[in-house]
Amino acid sequence: MALDFAKYEGLGNDFVIVECAPDALALGEVERICDRHLGVGADGVLFVDRDEPRMTVINADGSRPQMCGNGIRCVALHLSRTGHQALAEGAAVDIQTDAGPHRCRLIGQGEDAQVEVLMRPPSLHPADLPVVAEGPLRDAPFVLDGRQLRLTAVSMGNPHAVVFEDFGLAPSALGPLLAADARFPEGVNVGFARLVGDGALELKVLERGAGWTRACGTGACAAAVAAVETGRIERGRPIDVTLPGGTLRIDVGEAGAPLGMTGPARHVFDGRLAGRG
Repeated sequence: MALDFAKYEGLGNDFVIVECAPDALALGEVERICDRHLGVGADGVLFVDRDEPRMTVINADGSRPQMCGNGIRCVALHLSRTGHQALAEGAAVDIQTDAGPHRCRLIGQGEDAQVEVLMRPPSLHPADLPVVAEGPLRDAPFVLDGRQLRLTAVSMGNPHAVVFEDFGLAPSALGPLLAADARFPEGVNVGFARLVGDGALELKVLERGAGWTRACGTGACAAAVAAVETGRIERGRPIDVTLPGGTLRIDVGEAGAPLGMTGPARHVFDGRLAGRG
């Protein structure tokens, strides 16, 4: 049975969008679709219920994260360009995720499209990540493979560990070790951040289920929160977070308030998965 799909990308973080329930594709099919040599090629498959609307994410390795910041911008653009009435330019709609609803607003059209997402409030509470710790980790000492790091742990509905130290080439080795550390029982997305100006960060992210990625929306949010919580950037001002694939604008408000994330999304092509079943 054939299945129509659409390919999208947000800052190079790319996805295959299908309008069906997550159980309509076996995990093996998801992995084959995401294979960059034998399939369409993607960091994950986004299952969309346009009636609710809802986004469910399955990563290239078959894991199911709670939320994907770049993915939800792609879903918002997809709903708009395929005629979802609630997402005409400038209008807002709540898109449900495994991390709760996120309000999205489309700004512009075509190649210049931007999507503003009202992200859920961040949390540093250990149980919300989860992480084994007695209290919130803010630039907290964290011994890893005999080396002491200082990290900030942030939940954006999914877990993030943000490190601001400059390790040169070491992140390629330290990232996988931290991602698999037993103190994060459900794993963790790892961000290596660097303050590069007044209200600006550079960030590289090792994403659960996707590896080193060109962009991670929730990772950019977590890095911005970590910068504010550790006093590196003033609360209440726009923060430009530059990833290998481009820049996201993050607005960190008062403690306990939702975050704003604004960035691009782009439709790449449509296709049909043939020979299934």
